[in-house]
Amino acid sequence: MTISAGKYWGMKRMADSAGRFKMTAVDQRPPIKNPIKAKRGTAEAPWEDVAGFKELLIQELQAESSAMLLDPHYAYPRGVTLLDKRLGLVVTLEDSLFKEAADGSGDRYSAEIDDWSVEKIKRIGGDAVKVLTWYRPDGDPGVCRAQQAFTQRVGEACRKYDIPYVFELLVYPLKKDAEQTKDYVEMRSKHPELVLESVTTFADPKYGVDLFKLESPLAAADVPGVGAPGWEAAQEWFDALGRAAGRPWVMLSAGAGMEEFRKVLTHAYRAGASGYLAGRAIWLKAFQHFPDWDAIRRDLANDAVAYMKDLNALTNSQARPWHAHECYGAGGARVTPADASFRHVYRGFGG
Repeated sequence: MTISAGKYWGMKRMADSAGRFKMTAVDQRPPIKNPIKAKRGTAEAPWEDVAGFKELLIQELQAESSAMLLDPHYAYPRGVTLLDKRLGLVVTLEDSLFKEAADGSGDRYSAEIDDWSVEKIKRIGGDAVKVLTWYRPDGDPGVCRAQQAFTQRVGEACRKYDIPYVFELLVYPLKKDAEQTKDYVEMRSKHPELVLESVTTFADPKYGVDLFKLESPLAAADVPGVGAPGWEAAQEWFDALGRAAGRPWVMLSAGAGMEEFRKVLTHAYRAGASGYLAGRAIWLKAFQHFPDWDAIRRDLANDAVAYMKDLNALTNSQARPWHAHECYGAGGARVTPADASFRHVYRGFGG
């Protein structure tokens, strides 16, 4: 694999100076809006409450982050002036309101936020575009094709505007599954084969994925952590996940608890992951104090920051720098200009 100058720069901006990702997700919408709505007893979560919580996340957690993932509805307008300019800025493209298939199967369609695009993310200063695609390889073939087309269309736009494509995959329940939820949480009953098949599909170069944001192939509560009894069997699934990705990848937390997510990272880093892009594992405990803003800020500044410091120490010691991934070859990531006539501009700009 080669990498263009714009994508190289975006990847570098998201990572720390050693090439490892310590990214905090502040783009969640239903996982933040729904609890606020319930606490307030309102039909919709007040904008000021949602945006206010995201402002606290940016203020308290950015010092431990290499990049932050913001959404255009709440986090960006409220927090862009607060964001440390040294951090990478990842911006969400997909709408949180997915469409379900009309046949009642539970299949889901992803879509962009209305009046939002890769071009606009580039124009507002984004260093990368993040997209979540819901995918069940055992679902309706027509839905799978539609999700593939959606993903490829975004990849082509990221290639056009020379910006990294951070691609997230989540397994979700179909009607035939015993476990039913529409929340943004991992399926406890998910099959690791479905996770691996999904990643294998979208690792095809035609989709243009630069960085995978992946869920654990095993339910987080069932992951022992490297060194614990039975860890070798779990490690085989993570190793397979890394091979399927075939490029830099990070772990998402999907609502896992703090200790659960740390155990997941020990396996992921052993399998070659380059860091994390996580939200609720970091800040959910503090969020449970809502609407006590002082208590939220106190827990973020203490427990959440301490947790991030621990994750970052683990990341520093065990994660693989993104530019050293095998996909770039023995020399690491090197910039390849799209136009050979400008090749002299990029001489010596490699990883």
